[in-house]
Amino acid sequence: MRHSFSLVSSAAAFFMSLLLGLSLEGCMADGLGMADRQMADSGLFAAPRGQPMRVPLFVASTRRGEGAADDGRAKFSLTTIGVPQGHETGAIERPSFGGPDPKSHFSVVARRPMDDAEFFQEIAAHVSGRVGVARDILLYVHGFNTGLDEARFRLAQIVADGDFAGVATLFTWNSRGGLMNYESDKEAATVSRDALEQLLLGLSRTPGVGRVHVLAHSMGAWLTMETLRALAISGHPDLDGRLGQVMLANPDIDLSVFRQQVSRLDPGHVSIFVASNDRALSISSRIAGDRQRLGALDPAKPEDKAELDRLGVSVRDISSFSTDFIGHGAFAEAPDVVRGIGAQITAPRAGEADKQAVIDARTPEDIAASRKIEKQELAPLAPVQK
Repeated sequence: MRHSFSLVSSAAAFFMSLLLGLSLEGCMADGLGMADRQMADSGLFAAPRGQPMRVPLFVASTRRGEGAADDGRAKFSLTTIGVPQGHETGAIERPSFGGPDPKSHFSVVARRPMDDAEFFQEIAAHVSGRVGVARDILLYVHGFNTGLDEARFRLAQIVADGDFAGVATLFTWNSRGGLMNYESDKEAATVSRDALEQLLLGLSRTPGVGRVHVLAHSMGAWLTMETLRALAISGHPDLDGRLGQVMLANPDIDLSVFRQQVSRLDPGHVSIFVASNDRALSISSRIAGDRQRLGALDPAKPEDKAELDRLGVSVRDISSFSTDFIGHGAFAEAPDVVRGIGAQITAPRAGEADKQAVIDARTPEDIAASRKIEKQELAPLAPVQK
């Protein structure tokens, strides 16, 4: 995709006039001790009076600042985020200037780097002994122009506001966090596809894990769907029975591209949050030569509703929940929406208990046999209905 510099400049100028810059906070390199683990296992809100609630995040990062090379390979860590006791649903409390006060602001409490084997072993330890939805994974994939702290704090906020009792995991790719870096961010997302694929497979194969849910925002939704499409082609369209909800918030995806992506999956797993008043997606559409973006479809328009119906995915219109002029972040900032996301991923699906029992009873030979499908050729795609 090519576009003129003037168009990018005008888009950037538009954003610059609307958005405030994000201040970055330093992170502590402390490891998580036994007290931290007990805090995590006993619930998000088990914190002494006046002290921040602790939200543990398993982080896979292809960011250079996280020690990753510029080749798309991920580095791993276990990071604890402090959520202030006075936190308001939908908000990320940050200081106007200076460093954060943990009692009033989101903060990084601790961080422990680890290799990939330790990462998945630690997740297995966290879900050991848990039951029901507490065994589930929520994987968050952020979008364009997102810094590391913003990504970590956003996931912690979603977990706290949505009352998610499972294991929170973040995939953070090397977004440069600049308004004029749309194309470089798209390249950075593209080079991270293999790392996200390996993470999803690793999570699905971790002993004790229930379902793996994915919440992806904006350009991160494109990255997620590209990765799930690749997994489907290699023989894992539902992560060998572990795939839960795939929630795409304001997806910055060309509509025709999405048709191809979702045709490889069971659309019953996929739900999209659309906002016809999303000005960020409007600019993305202009950069792409006025090609329609999935997240900006308007279910109130007959032609858009017909397109959405043909896709076979669940749709929620969040246009009326916009919290600012841009309308690109209501999925996490509007209290009713973020609570709805929490309810969606904790609700049992029909036949889920029986299906989970079958998955849990699989032997290593069963799993090995299921992976042989990777060597089989897939049938050609059916033509898209016009």
